[in-house]
Amino acid sequence: MTSGIGMTTGTAAARPEFGRRQVRAVAACYFVASFAALGLPPYLTLILPELGDATARWAGLLYVVPTVFGALGAPMWGRLADRYGRKRLLLRAQLGLAVSFLLAGWADSLATFTAALVLQGVLGGTFAASNGYLAAALEGPGLSRALTLMQGAARAALVFAPVVVGTLSPWVSPHRQYALLAVLPLAAAVMLTALPEPGRAPAVLEPPEPSPAPEPAPALAPACPRTRTTEPVTPLRSLYTYEFAFVFSTVISFPYLISLVGERVPGISPVVSGVLFALPHLFYLLCAMQVHKAFESRPRLGIALGFGFIASGLAGHGAAGTLAAFTVARLLLGIGLTLGLVCLSMLAADCAKGRPPGGMFGSLEFVSKAGAVAAGVAAAAANSAFGPAAPLLVGTAVALGAVLATALPVLTRRAPRIRTHTRWSR
Repeated sequence: MTSGIGMTTGTAAARPEFGRRQVRAVAACYFVASFAALGLPPYLTLILPELGDATARWAGLLYVVPTVFGALGAPMWGRLADRYGRKRLLLRAQLGLAVSFLLAGWADSLATFTAALVLQGVLGGTFAASNGYLAAALEGPGLSRALTLMQGAARAALVFAPVVVGTLSPWVSPHRQYALLAVLPLAAAVMLTALPEPGRAPAVLEPPEPSPAPEPAPALAPACPRTRTTEPVTPLRSLYTYEFAFVFSTVISFPYLISLVGERVPGISPVVSGVLFALPHLFYLLCAMQVHKAFESRPRLGIALGFGFIASGLAGHGAAGTLAAFTVARLLLGIGLTLGLVCLSMLAADCAKGRPPGGMFGSLEFVSKAGAVAAGVAAAAANSAFGPAAPLLVGTAVALGAVLATALPVLTRRAPRIRTHTRWSR
């Protein structure tokens, strides 16, 4: 990673060896630590009656409590990671999850359980901490591939964790499984102790002092700034805007999907509904690395296409009336989900160049969670007013707007090059 860019030997030596094994270890730690965080919330309607909420009326609110407090805490933890060490703050996040899971598992009242979920949000943040850790050790395509793998770990946990929790439920109630699954972030923390503290990459990679060279000929000077072989560094504002729109347009379809499928396809089994829910995430697991290879040099095009497929998939949900139609709609959404997540990882890796990674990924996590919370609120309001298909129409409109927002910069950036080249050729 250091050859060909003029880094000094001392700088290269300051950064520890960090290869595929270390990246996979970080992704594996995130996967096991996410089991309780992603696998147990779907069972809140079974947990809350044990704590005095007989009708589970607080399930919807408590579902987003960790997300809200995680969003509030992520920027602070990211800045602290840049100051005190990424590995130290990543270990803190894993241990924070373990403490909050233990408290939730042994809670005997709704107030205590709610406090545990608040702590989960405040003390957790393992995804942002893991990404900041990786960004301190990697850059460019290596970092974007690592971030793609991290998203794969999140998708895998989202698919398999609810199944494992449901399988264990006849022997251990979902409420007590919080305490049982606290061992997973503890195990992740133990595994992370064997990884190195990533070296701090220099803010700007400066080449060695060049030897004197003659000035270029005046006739060639105008051509230099117009010749670029790579895309410019993505502004943070653009990354945050894409992230918010992407999370909003995909998450808004989650809360009421099962009820919509049950309404449109009477008699469908819960297993088939669960498979439909998981289908986009399974598509990501199967195709993410191939998509990364195909769009590595053109991530903005991939994001624009991703929003287009998301809009098509959400519109297909609204019109679907058979199992086959829902399957096609979920696959379209899966294509958009995969394109968006992979290409957003590429833009995030681009933005991480020359910036403190902890603070940047902490802020990105805040934007992502804010999009998820906004989607949940919008889905609840639209469903209450117009039924379970309404959230999908809202998501379709947002995705279509995002298509224009992502495609126009690509078109306007290419157009001047053609006109300028034509003027020079005369």
